[in-house]
Amino acid sequence: MAVKLKKVDEQVLVITGASSGIGLATARAAAKRGARLVLVARSGDALEMLVGEISSDGPMAIAVEADVSNEDDVRRISERAITAFGGFDTWVNNAGVSVYGELTEVPVEDMRKLFEINFWGQVYGSLTAVAHLRDRGGALINIGSTASDRAIPLQGMYSATKHAIKGFTDGLRMELEHEGAPISVTLVKPGPIDTPFLNHAKNYLDNEPSHAPPVYAADAVARAILHCAESPMRDVYVGSGSKGLSALGHYAPRLADKILPPVFYSQTTTDEPARPLEVNNLEHPMGELEESGGYEGMVRPVSVYTEATTHPGKAAAAVGAAAAAVVGARRMVKNGG
Repeated sequence: MAVKLKKVDEQVLVITGASSGIGLATARAAAKRGARLVLVARSGDALEMLVGEISSDGPMAIAVEADVSNEDDVRRISERAITAFGGFDTWVNNAGVSVYGELTEVPVEDMRKLFEINFWGQVYGSLTAVAHLRDRGGALINIGSTASDRAIPLQGMYSATKHAIKGFTDGLRMELEHEGAPISVTLVKPGPIDTPFLNHAKNYLDNEPSHAPPVYAADAVARAILHCAESPMRDVYVGSGSKGLSALGHYAPRLADKILPPVFYSQTTTDEPARPLEVNNLEHPMGELEESGGYEGMVRPVSVYTEATTHPGKAAAAVGAAAAAVVGARRMVKNGG
């Protein structure tokens, strides 16, 4: 059965992790385009503020306080969407957290919790979405990472969760296509994005973490997500650096093993002493309605590479994107700039 997706302004979107970062940017962008929204996060107060912000002209959104690592909570998200709007057309599995530290130093209990949120949260969300969309059709959009393809130092377990999400998403896509289900399944793979991700991560390093550039604004990911809500795509990289790192890991994995540690050890730590260990969103919600994490370097508002891959008819942009991917890969290898 052919997959036919509605325009965003005709859709109801479920967005998990909607209280900050990519989820918040996507919610605001979708609301501006006229979508109705089911906004999900553990931070109930922040969600209610967001609902008030985007529903000033009518009942455009509802808030669902839920923990995606709890399967019953995830089922309740679907029930609330059906009660409020009669169902949903796109489900975006965006909620996620991270832990910084060497794998030998991170406690196993934190590793398990990371998998509960990042991986099992997306599994629960995907299965719940598929159960609803099998008959009506729609889009399932999972948020992976450049770490879905290539593990990175100091975020080894985060990389493992994103690898697992890729394997699950690819397997689910094939099975749904085999049965002819009218569901588009997309994996979005952002590179470093300026969100509160760094400020929220549980950090076992001596200093505060940072991003290895190039870094993009959350809006760049939001645009990719909303494009995939309307146009079926298998996967989308956000940022030429993301694609470059994936290509490096695929074509020269042993070289990547050698050159990535010096880059990431030097560029993902700052001179600022680490905050108290208990300040993290692995164990509890942070309750902040913020898109940006205050990254001090250059933040690119748009990824030329991503715009070209999501709009292939733009030939000139595609040429520029190819060049950007090469430059991005070289920068990752040399100095991240």
